[in-house]
Amino acid sequence: MAHLPLTLVYRQSFIQDSLKASAAIKQRIAEQCTGDISKAIDFIIRAFNNKKKVMLCGNGGSAADAQHLATEFVIRLSPKIKRPGLPAIALTTDASNLTAGANDIGYDNVFARSIEALGQEGDILIGISTSGNSPSVNNAFAKAREMKINTIGFLGKDGGKAKDLCDIAIVVPSDDTQRIQEGHITIGHIIFQEVEQEMFG
Repeated sequence: MAHLPLTLVYRQSFIQDSLKASAAIKQRIAEQCTGDISKAIDFIIRAFNNKKKVMLCGNGGSAADAQHLATEFVIRLSPKIKRPGLPAIALTTDASNLTAGANDIGYDNVFARSIEALGQEGDILIGISTSGNSPSVNNAFAKAREMKINTIGFLGKDGGKAKDLCDIAIVVPSDDTQRIQEGHITIGHIIFQEVEQEMFG
């Protein structure tokens, strides 16, 4: 039997190591974040029951996660559950708003401005930041707190400055941005699936 080329051996090892690393972080999330995840579920259910909405923001890959998760609420997550759409808005999708804000008031303030315009007391803001130190997300948290909007942080590393700016800080226990992002989308799916199940299942 011929030996595998070294490049293929390395590739297979890299794939397996990456999957194992991702699984290990998920296990640490289960051990360290379950209580905060449960609190976030309660926050969101209460908001929806009170006819409030969820807003989400983040940058780069976290912006994509914000859009992904908002869609799960508006459309649905489980095809087995028939329900009305739930009010969720990703603040990352309007190119005209984002570019005008960046040009006129500075990018660090674009999400805070949208919170100011669209947010109401009792709403939820989910801010997603792998470092917890994104000025645009942290300014949104600060504006939300000022407006009595409840805040949930999907964070990583040590939680950064955001940890003290949000009501619930769910901190993925990793310094690896990729692993943190994988954790965030998994946490989002867990929260959103349980909200859907408890409200409509």
